[in-house]
Amino acid sequence: MIINTETDAIEAVTKRSSMTLLSDPSSHYSHRVRIVLAEKGVTCDIIDTDGKNLPADLVDVNPYGSLPTLLDRDLVLYESKVIMEYLDERFPHPPLLPVYPVARGESRLYIYRIERDWCALVDAIESGKTSDAEKLAKDLADGFVGIAPIFGDKPFFMSEEFTLVDCCLGPILWRLESLGVKLPNNKQVKPLLEYMKRLFDMESFQESLSEIEREMRPNR
Repeated sequence: MIINTETDAIEAVTKRSSMTLLSDPSSHYSHRVRIVLAEKGVTCDIIDTDGKNLPADLVDVNPYGSLPTLLDRDLVLYESKVIMEYLDERFPHPPLLPVYPVARGESRLYIYRIERDWCALVDAIESGKTSDAEKLAKDLADGFVGIAPIFGDKPFFMSEEFTLVDCCLGPILWRLESLGVKLPNNKQVKPLLEYMKRLFDMESFQESLSEIEREMRPNR
């Protein structure tokens, strides 16, 4: 269920009678949480908002006024990784992190590297505050081309199962075209392109998309 008006958003933040996600429909950080919700089949009110039109009461529950913010009765969580892991623990099926500590640690490290190596580039391009957008887009493309062969080893990122790592990576890959990033269609990149198709075809991924995100890949 999606609520779109600011009045409804404020009321939802104030009353918090059910699980509610304040989500930026254009942000890859909000997108990753929506993928988790869809994959888990969790019933949640999703309120579309953005950094310019935040509900007036948001700062009362989140001192940073950041998105995404999850409200679950008396619990308020912000920061996408915290929200994703909470949802994975509260709704354990299907699990989105490995059972064993070593594998869980590796997954968390992959997410950290995705944020350091790729999210930072995406954020810089989307900010519109840099004159080097083309260079950043090339750096992003080069990074994916360089690791493309590893996507041929397993159906998901370094895993036989869909995990939170894929939830973080998928929204970035979905946005590549809108960011001006062009991946070559050659033998080296083929495993990555196949991974992208496999990810984008998932029912939960399609369900997670906002209208703004669907417009990022209109020919999809």
